[in-house]
Amino acid sequence: MKTVLILLLLSFTQLSAKVLISPVEAMKEQYGEDTLISKKNVLLSNKRFKNIQKAAKTKLTTKIYRIFTAKLKGEVLGYGVLINRKVRSKNGVVLYFIKNNTLQGIEVIAFNEPSEYIPTKKWSAQFKNIDTQTMLQLNRDIPSISGATLSARSVTDGSRIAFGIYNELLKGR
Repeated sequence: MKTVLILLLLSFTQLSAKVLISPVEAMKEQYGEDTLISKKNVLLSNKRFKNIQKAAKTKLTTKIYRIFTAKLKGEVLGYGVLINRKVRSKNGVVLYFIKNNTLQGIEVIAFNEPSEYIPTKKWSAQFKNIDTQTMLQLNRDIPSISGATLSARSVTDGSRIAFGIYNELLKGR
């Protein structure tokens, strides 16, 4: 009986989360295998929360964010800002790679909606070499994805939040 219960519990756990890659693995792919990756959870003050929300022009749903730092020989190579946003009814998690005030790219870390709504690598490639002062808008700066508009909106809105966090907390460090 215990074995059946454990197997049932494990099967539900596997169905609930679709982690595609760990954030640390994604950071190493972006910045190199030899890099030292550290992570820090940040709790935004009320003032910073309001500043970031105003700059991002989208509603923040949490004050807690995780920021990854890639270093090699003591030199910061770049940051990863992890953003968790609701797509339709479930969450998608995207890591935004930022270096020297420029978005270097994105990686979808986890996606709990049906897999056909995951943004493709080709579509995600648009998120490169974008200044963090640019507040991207879907259908103006970034084309929508036919059949996955909510995913595209979530990633694009998430980029503005990542830029806001970077500009408020990390820029100039």
